[in-house]
Amino acid sequence: MRTISVRSTALAASAASLALLVTACGGSGDGGTADDSKGKADSSTAAAAPAAKALTSAELEKVALAQADVKTGKVTDKIPAKDDVAKDQVSADNETCLPLIHAQLGIAQAEPAASVKRSWTGQTETQSEGSGPDGQDMTNVDVNKMMLNLASYQDGGAEQALAALKKAAEQCAGGFTATAAGEQTPIAEVTTTTAPDGGDEAVAFTLGVPTGKDVNAPLKVVVVRKGATLASFSAVNLSAMFTGKDYDVPADVVDAQLDKLG
Repeated sequence: MRTISVRSTALAASAASLALLVTACGGSGDGGTADDSKGKADSSTAAAAPAAKALTSAELEKVALAQADVKTGKVTDKIPAKDDVAKDQVSADNETCLPLIHAQLGIAQAEPAASVKRSWTGQTETQSEGSGPDGQDMTNVDVNKMMLNLASYQDGGAEQALAALKKAAEQCAGGFTATAAGEQTPIAEVTTTTAPDGGDEAVAFTLGVPTGKDVNAPLKVVVVRKGATLASFSAVNLSAMFTGKDYDVPADVVDAQLDKLG
C-alpha cells in the first residue's frame, strides 16, 4: 500500500508553520414594520432584533461535533498540546491578515465569550491505476484532517468577527507572512471560495502555501455564523500538501456540525 509520510503537527500548524508543511445586504426600515417582524434580512432589521444569546462553554460542548454525529472519520475532543497553538504564539506581518491564520489554526476569532475545539480525521482508499514492482495491486490513500472551533460572542461580536475575516480574505489576497510558535511561513495567496449554506452568513477561503517549485499547498477554511456562534472548519488534505491538487472540504462533516447547532 502506498503510504503518505507527514510530520506529526501537520494539522494544527499547517498554515502558519511549514515545519509541518509547516488558519447583508442593505435595506431601509424603522425596526417596526411588518417586513421587520417577518425577519427580513437587512442591516436595519439586524440592528433592531434582540442580540442572539452567547452560549456558555458547557452549552458549546453539548452542540459540538461528536463521533455519533458523523458516519465517516474519527472525531477527537482532546486536542494534543502539540497541535493546539496558542493565540499569543501567532502573528502576521500584516495585522489585517491575522484572522486568516487564527481560523486556519483553529483559534477563535477576536474575544469570544466561550469556545471549544474538536478535530476530525477521515481516510479514503481508491485503487491505483498503476501496480507495484512485483505486479501487485496498489492503493491510493487519501487523508483529510480538519480542526473545528465553536466560539460564542456577546453584543454582536460574532458579526464583527466574521466581517473582519471577510475583510482579511479580500485585503490579503496577494499574500503575507505568518509566524506560529516561532516558525515563519509565507502565504503566497488567499482565494475566496464558495461558502456553504446552513447559517446566517459565512465565508470560505483557501490559503496557498509554497511547498516547492510552482506548487502551493491549498489550506482550506470555512467559517459560518449561526446567531451569536461562529463555527470554524480548517481543512487539510495530506496528499494536496505535496501535490498542490485541489480538494473539497468534507461537506458531510460541516453539515453535521451546523445541523447540531440548530
